Amino acid sequence: MDVKNVKAIHQINYGVYIVASRKGEKLNGQIVNTVFQVTSDPQTVAICINKKNFTYECIKESRVFSVSILEKDVTMLFMGPWGFKSGRDTEKFAGVKHKIGVTGAPVVLENCTGYFECEVMSETDAVTHTIFIGKVVADEIIDGSKEALTYEYYRQVKKGKSPANAPTYVKPEAKNV
Repeated sequence: MDVKNVKAIHQINYGVYIVASRKGEKLNGQIVNTVFQVTSDPQTVAICINKKNFTYECIKESRVFSVSILEKDVTMLFMGPWGFKSGRDTEKFAGVKHKIGVTGAPVVLENCTGYFECEVMSETDAVTHTIFIGKVVADEIIDGSKEALTYEYYRQVKKGKSPANAPTYVKPEAKNV
């Protein structure tokens, strides 16, 4: 069945995050909206990454990732390279405030309310994407006074779009919003 009406699925509430990892010495990250808590003891989260993305290669090799929670007031200019450029061609961390976390994964500190770092426990194939489940091994609130960016706010207020490799991408001819 080919679903053409995406109004109902757009009612799912997401956040907007930067998931980052490394491949050797190369740091990389990307915008994602599919991050959710799986369990509280041990504390685990799941992320969904397109298999074509360089971030996927980084996580597969290093078995670690960080999730930086973007703040609501982040600019589209800041988000652009993370969501619409490949880390194979772009040094996404150049000029961006970040640190190397306890897992060895890079952590974006700029325009974020907080972050957590994970070690991959398992992964599930989802055809074009992989769902990685990670055990949280470190976390920090950067600025608790800031509100986190939601995907709804990103789409409706910031007028942001999903790139073709995003799980929420809808081909233009299938839009019915």
